[in-house]
Amino acid sequence: MSSEGFLKEMQTIGEKFLLKLQKLPKADPVEIVSFCVVLLFIATVLLLMIIACSCCCYSCCSCDGRPDHRRRKIQVRPIAHS
Repeated sequence: MSSEGFLKEMQTIGEKFLLKLQKLPKADPVEIVSFCVVLLFIATVLLLMIIACSCCCYSCCSCDGRPDHRRRKIQVRPIAHS
């Protein structure tokens, strides 16, 4: 998919979303609740992605952006008995 097609698709989704928001005050209670559930789901997914990315970034980099070599795991090998 080209970037132009992607932008067109995002614009279409945005227009549908705006139309849905404009019709929301006149909607049935069931439709309002289902719309809120969908929004809550989207917000939860975005929040979990942000948390996952921040945890991943923090585990491999320190706060100043440099890798923290002290936190690397070292494989322990058994001692050979003679």
